[in-house]
Amino acid sequence: MEHALSPVTLAELRRPRPYPAVSVLTPTHRRERGSGQDPVRLRNVVTEARRRLESDPAVTRERRAEVVAQLDRALAEVDLTHAEDGLVIFAAPGEHQVWSLARTVPERVVLSDTFLTRNLVAAQAAERPFWVLSVSADCVTLWSGGEDRVVQDRSGGFPLERRQENFDAERQMRIGDLPSAFRDEDTRRFLREADTVMSAVLRDDPRPLYVTGERAALSLLEEAGTVAGTAVHVPHGGLAHAGPDAVWQALRPVLEAESHKGTTAVVRELTSARGHRLYAAGLDELWHSAREGRVRLLAVEENFRATVRDLGEHLVPAEPGELDARDDIVDEIVEQCLETGADVRFVPDGTLGDADGIAGVLRY
Repeated sequence: MEHALSPVTLAELRRPRPYPAVSVLTPTHRRERGSGQDPVRLRNVVTEARRRLESDPAVTRERRAEVVAQLDRALAEVDLTHAEDGLVIFAAPGEHQVWSLARTVPERVVLSDTFLTRNLVAAQAAERPFWVLSVSADCVTLWSGGEDRVVQDRSGGFPLERRQENFDAERQMRIGDLPSAFRDEDTRRFLREADTVMSAVLRDDPRPLYVTGERAALSLLEEAGTVAGTAVHVPHGGLAHAGPDAVWQALRPVLEAESHKGTTAVVRELTSARGHRLYAAGLDELWHSAREGRVRLLAVEENFRATVRDLGEHLVPAEPGELDARDDIVDEIVEQCLETGADVRFVPDGTLGDADGIAGVLRY
């Protein structure tokens, strides 16, 4: 199952497909919190997708059989033992994908000539993805991070390794890297190569970067290239050869501190916007401002959800499943704001006070 949505991947998902491109969305549960209903719910929504394909006169028999086969392959790849909060399946002629999201999604089946990506975009924004580069004298490992995990990432050919007989004997004895290992020219060249590769990764998928390693390794990486100069340094050795749990435990206190600073900065910007009459709050106002491209900063409380009907001039509350109800209006606003270059920030519940879960700073 896929987790990380890069700009390149998103562009590929958004390109037009031969009809029908099928999007199947269903909420899921982590581990034991109601996870017993997930297999039944998933089977039901996939069955609904098959029914829709059967009843659509625009879908030929051959095309229907091909897309149903792709749905079946996607279903076989789903691993609900590692489910998060939402699951999205894409199926079209000749392809399928399965996405696990750390944000809930409405239960939906959509047949179109493009895949429905707004829930992926909103989940990615909420997760605040980041990169972690773990550096040692003989290995540089890349990790892709999200809301509550890191996973090893092989973008650009990472991990990079130096093969040298009897290299760094003390590290092999598990007592840490020798400081002298970071003073030789071979190590400098190795870290310069890592810097070049990481720069390319950041160009393709820009994210905040955290760099871990011994202080001497971090210092040499900063001297050897450019990426460490704008990264957050985490002086913790041994993580280039460690597993994801060890990396996450080392990063977690740093991420929590960064998140707190970020929330404080968002609240400060919203307060300033009130004084300059550039403040907007509530679904109705933000929905219109987002469509006009006026939102510069959008703040959303992490668990804020709303189902509405769009009456043109106003959004009105609705119940999930009602005719013309839009179950994911918050995700629609998030995607629209990102499309127009806004900074989207998710903040802890209760942060926005009387703003009803969503607020923004306008451009004009």
